[in-house]
Amino acid sequence: MSKLIFHVDVNSAYLSFEAAYRLQRGEALDLREIPSVIGGDEESRHGIVLAKSIPAKKYNIKTGETLYSARSKCEKLVIIPPRYWLYIKCSLAMDKIFTEYTPSIQRFSIDESFLDFTGMENHYKDYMKLAEKIKERIKDELGFTVNIGISCNKLLAKVASDFKKPDRIHTLFPEEIEKKMWPLKVEDLFMVGRSTAHKLHSLNISTIGELAKYDVKILRDKLKSQGQLIWNYANGIDYSEVKKNDYMDMQGIGNSTTMAFDVEDRKEVHKILLSLCETVSMRLRNSKNCCTVVSINVRGSDFNSYSRQKKIKTATDSTRKIYEIACNLFDDSWRGNKIRKLGVRITGFCSNDFYQPCFLDEFDYDKDKKINEVIDKIRLKYGAYSVIRSCFLNSGLNPICGGVSEEDYPLMSSTL
Repeated sequence: MSKLIFHVDVNSAYLSFEAAYRLQRGEALDLREIPSVIGGDEESRHGIVLAKSIPAKKYNIKTGETLYSARSKCEKLVIIPPRYWLYIKCSLAMDKIFTEYTPSIQRFSIDESFLDFTGMENHYKDYMKLAEKIKERIKDELGFTVNIGISCNKLLAKVASDFKKPDRIHTLFPEEIEKKMWPLKVEDLFMVGRSTAHKLHSLNISTIGELAKYDVKILRDKLKSQGQLIWNYANGIDYSEVKKNDYMDMQGIGNSTTMAFDVEDRKEVHKILLSLCETVSMRLRNSKNCCTVVSINVRGSDFNSYSRQKKIKTATDSTRKIYEIACNLFDDSWRGNKIRKLGVRITGFCSNDFYQPCFLDEFDYDKDKKINEVIDKIRLKYGAYSVIRSCFLNSGLNPICGGVSEEDYPLMSSTL
C-alpha cells in the first residue's frame, strides 16, 4: 500500500458538541435523540439551521433553511443557539487525541481532519483496529461520535467518511471505487456544488460513475479546469498531500448579526463591528491562519445592502487590526441610513508561522499577539464572556456577536 490516509468527520458536529456538553453537565436529555437543530436566535430575526439531529432529518429539515421553516415542519423542534467557543474547544480536544497516533495531521475544518499513517505499517499492523481505537476513544473521552474514512488518498478517504452514518468506519480503495462510489449521485462528489451539478445534469450525467466515464475533453470545454478536476475525482485521482502543519484550509471566516432595532449612531455601529471581530479573529487564530483581506456587509432597514473590502499589505490575525479596518470600511461607505444588519468576513489566508510587517507600519504586532493569546486562553477555559472590552459595560450590546450564545456558559472543563 503506497499511502494510508484517514479522514475523521464528526457526526452532526455542532449538535454533537452541544449534546456532549450538556450530558457532561448532568442533563438527562440527549439532543441527538430528539428533533433538534443548532441555529440562530429567532427573536432577533437571524436564524438558519446550522446542524440537525438524525430525528430532525425525518421531518425533512435541511441545513441552511430558516428556523421558521424548520419549526413549521416540526412543532416540537428544539432549537439551540450556536456556541463557536465550545466548538473550538471540542475540536482542539479531538486534535489532541490525534497527535498521540501520528504527527501528520491536517485540520480540514473545525470538525474534520486528515491523518496520514503512511510508512507506519510496522507500528500499526491493522489499520481497521487503529481506526476503531481512535473512534472509540473520541466517543468515550469526549462524548461524541465520528465517521472515519480510510483510503490511499485524501479524496477517497473523505468520500468514504460520508458513507452510512453515524459512528462508522468505511474504506474506499481504488479497487472499491466502481462498487462503492460510482453508483452515488454526482452531487455526492467533493467539489460538485449545486451549479456544477446542474451543468452535469444538462449533459445527462447523474451519477459519479457516469462522470468518470464521460469524455474529459467535453468536460474541459464546458467547465474549464473544474471539469478536469471533478473527472479526476470521479476516477479517484488525487495527489494532494496531508499538510504537516496545523492550519486549516478554508476559503473564509465570517460572522454577521441582525439587530433587533435600527442603529443610527456611528459609535454603536463600531461596537457591533468590534463584537463581530472578536469572534472572527479568535476563529482565525485557532485555525493557525492570518488574513490579507477584510470585508464588511451592511444592510439597511430598507433592505438595501452593500459591501466593501480592503486588501492589506501585512497579513494579520489581530482582533484590533481587523476591527480598525472594518471601521474604516464602514466610515468610508456609510451615508447615515439606519442599519439593521452587519457582517464581517476575512479571506486571503496564509499560515501564521511568521509574518513580515510593513517597514512603515508602527503597529506593535508582537505585543498585540501576546495580548490576544492570553485573552483566547482565558475565554476558552472560563467562557466567552470571562474577558470583555470595557466599552461594552452598560452598553446593552452583546460584547461577542455572531454565533455565541447570550448566556455566559463555562466551557467543558472535566473532559473537554
